[in-house]
Amino acid sequence: MSLIRYIIKRLITMIPVLAGILILTFFLSRLMPGDPVLAFLRGNTDPETYYYYYRQLWLDRPIIIQFFRYVMDIFSGNWGYSVSISMGMDVWSLIMLRLPRTIDIAVFSIIIASFLGIKVGVISAKHRNKPKDTILRGVALLGVSIPVFYLAILLQYSVAYVLPIFPASGFKSYAFKDPEFITGFRIIDALLSGEFYLIFDYLHHLILPVFCLSFITLATITRHTRSSMLEVLEQDYIRTARAKGCKEKEVINSHALRNSLIPTTTVIGLNFASLIGGSIISEYVFDLKGIGQLLISAIIQADYWVINALVFFIAIMFVLINLIVDISFGFFDPRIRY
Repeated sequence: MSLIRYIIKRLITMIPVLAGILILTFFLSRLMPGDPVLAFLRGNTDPETYYYYYRQLWLDRPIIIQFFRYVMDIFSGNWGYSVSISMGMDVWSLIMLRLPRTIDIAVFSIIIASFLGIKVGVISAKHRNKPKDTILRGVALLGVSIPVFYLAILLQYSVAYVLPIFPASGFKSYAFKDPEFITGFRIIDALLSGEFYLIFDYLHHLILPVFCLSFITLATITRHTRSSMLEVLEQDYIRTARAKGCKEKEVINSHALRNSLIPTTTVIGLNFASLIGGSIISEYVFDLKGIGQLLISAIIQADYWVINALVFFIAIMFVLINLIVDISFGFFDPRIRY
């Protein structure tokens, strides 16, 4: 099967998945407690005003009619409008406004976690059942076990309040303004505007959330890399390479590591998709105003349109990153053909 045919086939199989997510999200959101009209009116309970907006939002129609209208709007490019978070703002613009911050956090976290996780996993496998391996496995187990919110609060308390080294919350200092909007990505916009001090201020605010997320992700990558490396190191071709007199460093880097990266790549891809989907708890604790925090606000304020669009958008990101990861397998193992 050619690569193009494989991609087309995978895209077709994604359609039922996305359709199922769209249906479930829409109907489950309608079962949530809360009233989007009351959230929109900010406590104004005048019956005439309430029912006017209730009809304007099509909430007086049968739910199946609401669903088909929403689906038609989605595929015509209209993702709806926020009724309580940013009144009257279209949902797509709201997501694009918050998404760059989540992407920044996700990219920094996954780069750090992947680099260190693979490195630590290889070292752990090389020193199997030795003190170094035991210590590294203990750290990895701690990273997998510790709740994200607990680590985030612990970091806030220790190095933001007790030792005020890093900012406890937010993504910028109050004294600084936003750079001129060009791409929506704060680092790129500050670079293009020549306001370099905004880059350092932004990175300073991202250190704690990125450390929190990369530590949790690093632990998972380390464990999978170690397991995969141990399996590969038992293969006949590794023993043959050693018997031929290859140096251990060459055996590890040239023969074992590349073949062990396929399962690790899957883990990295899924973790990156999760981070892009919105690191909900860490964004909320550190008040980063990304799409994770946006989803929490939408749930609290019963903003159906933001909830539906965000979950659908996150699902699209998941399946696309999954596809990219599957395609990348051919790079690590030339035997894989599509």
